[in-house]
Amino acid sequence: MPKKFEGENSKVAVARARKDAVKQADQKKKEEKKEEEYWKDDDKNVQKKLQRKDEKEKKKVEQLEKKTILKSLADQEMDAIKAPPKQASSKVSRLQIQAELEKREAAAKGKGSQTKVVPVENIDAPIPENINRVVIDGEIASSVDEAIQVLRISGTAAEIERHPEKRMKAAHTAFEERHLPRLREENPNMRLSQIKQMLHREWLKSPENPLNASPSQYNKKN
Repeated sequence: MPKKFEGENSKVAVARARKDAVKQADQKKKEEKKEEEYWKDDDKNVQKKLQRKDEKEKKKVEQLEKKTILKSLADQEMDAIKAPPKQASSKVSRLQIQAELEKREAAAKGKGSQTKVVPVENIDAPIPENINRVVIDGEIASSVDEAIQVLRISGTAAEIERHPEKRMKAAHTAFEERHLPRLREENPNMRLSQIKQMLHREWLKSPENPLNASPSQYNKKN
């Protein structure tokens, strides 16, 4: 019985080995591709998770900011409710009194009245800020009506003095020339505007002020 040719078996083995190698290579490629796809999907999921986390943190921060703002507004409202209401100031400036007097004088003239308006103070004289009370013959008026009442009481004296407002400016200038150097020397650290305020307060009370001259003083001078 003749022997089989051994070369045929080796060819078959080689072919089979090649086939197995190709199969293994294909299998390896499939596994690598599958693994690559897996990691791609995992990266996407990680990015989505991180994005969701960032959004969640932002929402928390926004909510905290809103709560802080609302609390601040609520505190302000409570403070406004607790705070006592501001009362309207009853003080009145000399210019307001003068304007009211002129207004009433015009109304009186329209009715044929002979009401005489006594000026509070020469408008040309320097008037410092925050001087809201009127002092006339020792009387203090803090409202228009009070000032007018005081002026009516002292109207006779003012009439006897024959319009002191006409010599008010000259008297004030002379008063300032005499007393301003003294005040500047006594208060070297004060500004000129502050010194003039002090001077004006002295002028309001000074007997050199024509508005402060009583009828008896005027008669003595004359």
